[in-house]
Amino acid sequence: MHVLVVDDDEAILQLVSIHLEQAGYHVKKASNAEAALAFLQHQSFDLMIIDVMMPGMDGFQLASIVIKQYELPVIMLTAKGQIEDKQQGFEQGIDDYIVKPFETKELLFRVNAILRRYRKSIEALTTAGNIQIDTNRWELMIENQQYIWPMRELEILHYLLQRANRNVSRWDLIDDIWGDTLEQPEFTLNTHINRIRERLKRAEANVEIVTIRGFGYQLEVKE
Repeated sequence: MHVLVVDDDEAILQLVSIHLEQAGYHVKKASNAEAALAFLQHQSFDLMIIDVMMPGMDGFQLASIVIKQYELPVIMLTAKGQIEDKQQGFEQGIDDYIVKPFETKELLFRVNAILRRYRKSIEALTTAGNIQIDTNRWELMIENQQYIWPMRELEILHYLLQRANRNVSRWDLIDDIWGDTLEQPEFTLNTHINRIRERLKRAEANVEIVTIRGFGYQLEVKE
């Protein structure tokens, strides 16, 4: 896992970097926001630790760019302990806030916890084309717009998204979604598939559910 640490205090940079590296993380160091943004243009990171008080662009400004453009988890590192500063950071979407001086073990605990949550969040996202489903909240996004669908249709779409561009057996789909509870399984599935197709068309999704005659379906992503 790759971590970018941003602080104009060289002693803090070294302290944090050494302990993160000892814990198995790959660490890059930046002494200001501009250097951090330069790193982000050429390398991917899993988390950033950002000091608030820096010359030039401050930590809040940098965190805002990182969250909006790179969607990275952020820990703010600062000597300030006022509730207003914490409020500003959390309202921007930062994940945690640590006040100097701090125990390096506590910092490591927080880094590990945030990355575990972040990995779980990423694993909950299923994407194909311009469609994304977050199964933590069962939220559907098409072309960055949220849609509310009936739960059963959302489950069917999710099943097909997970197997995009692959043939899916009609009976496997029925078994996984309904089990053996349906009296007219094929009719029920066909009805839901037709509704999903209509919804995808109205939302201008760049995927298509194609019928594989005698077998089932394939969700094709259009180029």
